[in-house]
Amino acid sequence: MKPIPNINIGQVYDQRYSDAEVHYDKLGNLAGFFGRNMPVHRHDRFFQVHYVKSGAVRVYLDDRQFVESGPMFFLTPPTVPHAFVTEADADGHVLTVRQQWVWGLIDADPSLASGAACVALTAGDHGLDQLFEELNDEINAARAGRAAALESLTRLIMIRLLRLCAHSLPARPTRHEDLRIFHRFNELIEAHYLEHWPLARYAEGIGVTEARLNEVCRRLADLPSKRLILERLMQEAKRLLLFTGSSANEICYQLGFKDPAYFSRFFLRYAQVTPGEYRLRQSGLR
Repeated sequence: MKPIPNINIGQVYDQRYSDAEVHYDKLGNLAGFFGRNMPVHRHDRFFQVHYVKSGAVRVYLDDRQFVESGPMFFLTPPTVPHAFVTEADADGHVLTVRQQWVWGLIDADPSLASGAACVALTAGDHGLDQLFEELNDEINAARAGRAAALESLTRLIMIRLLRLCAHSLPARPTRHEDLRIFHRFNELIEAHYLEHWPLARYAEGIGVTEARLNEVCRRLADLPSKRLILERLMQEAKRLLLFTGSSANEICYQLGFKDPAYFSRFFLRYAQVTPGEYRLRQSGLR
């Protein structure tokens, strides 16, 4: 079995914070870059929290499945493999924190839960959203005392969340064979999406029919199997547009497309903007 991919947010998504102790962004922004389906991965040396204000999410923490709607959050400690799929209208906050900060909190008070958790929130937890909004405001400003404010807000948010982790939801029963097929499909996508394999070849590589593969993807991700392949292509196209100086035509060929005009139409269909417009808009936000 191939090793589970390690994703460093500061290196693959937002290189302004490649060495930062804390990374924060809106869930919608990350979903716009990575897609709504995040295959199984881990974050070495980082805790990560997804706080979902609204919309449904399917979460896989190791081999446990959860299906919940916002407001909710799920927490993943370092190295815990996880995957998730969010609905198109799901929004919220994503906070990634270097492990030393969180271990320090748990060492000071071992009663704080430290394992992977998925927690449904109640009306009494509404203060969390305000804390995240304050963090968003602080991280995008250049005020005196910014570093101290970010550290204080991050620690307070993590303490609030770790307290709530004791009330993690029970996992839903899942057919392990379905999970195996789904994770194997994502492994093959990662290895071969640039080769533009037809769906039949993916199914053959897993040892199932196309219909069975599509059934599993719809059950576990609520997406057709072909869409998962297209989202991986879009993620790489966006990464190349943001972090390289390659032209749209050059990126077209790097992604295995043969016709720049077709690539431009493909990108427009799924991003609602042309490659050039996407690069221009995102460069203005960074």
